[in-house]
Amino acid sequence: MEPNRRRLEQEFGDRVRIAYVMGGLARSFGAPERQVGEWLEAADRSGMPVDPRLWLESPPASSYPACLAVVAAAEQGDPGPYLRRLREGLLCGRRKLDAVEALVAEARAVPGIDVERFRIDLGSSAIVERFGSDLERAREASAPGEERVELPTIAFAGADGTPHAVRGFAPYEAWRAGALAAGAEPSGAAAPGVEAALRTAGALATVEVAALCDLPGPRAAAELWRLALEWRVRAERRLTAELWSAT
Repeated sequence: MEPNRRRLEQEFGDRVRIAYVMGGLARSFGAPERQVGEWLEAADRSGMPVDPRLWLESPPASSYPACLAVVAAAEQGDPGPYLRRLREGLLCGRRKLDAVEALVAEARAVPGIDVERFRIDLGSSAIVERFGSDLERAREASAPGEERVELPTIAFAGADGTPHAVRGFAPYEAWRAGALAAGAEPSGAAAPGVEAALRTAGALATVEVAALCDLPGPRAAAELWRLALEWRVRAERRLTAELWSAT
């Protein structure tokens, strides 16, 4: 979902506010081999970097600890940066993030998080209850016969509260239509340059740069490699794609 999210925030600015609901990908993961196939399918659809060798080396037992950690981070403000840190670590960094110490270590790398408060919150019953509320919302939004809403899903709601949901993998045009239907209006802001985007957003995949900077895919890749030749950005290969950052 990240390329669509980047483009949405660029086009609509503060006229769209994102609230994260932890839907609980899996209380207990099944066979690792199945996860490898699902992750590679997601990488193929999205163009995002994925390294599923984690499942062959040290597979996480559950996604629930990471969900609880995101809920704990939300106690201190926008959990987006911490959620992104976990996504990179699990999905392409091959880090097993299903235990308290590992999740606290990730919090240390996110500016603005009070790590000791985060540790306390992560072990509190209040965070478990809030995560339980998220799970209930995910169940209530599900289709008949489903245990929870399809992941990924984004729901746009305007002043009247009517949700305009986009379920599963979908093109950005579906997201834009949902935002407009909920009453949001484009901000009219110009798309940033590649270096400015990397310095503001942190590490980005090529498809995220294309979305955020309003560049066709081949042009985004060409511009990134041009800047890399000038030592202005650097690429870190993550099996299926690169993650780019400013130097």
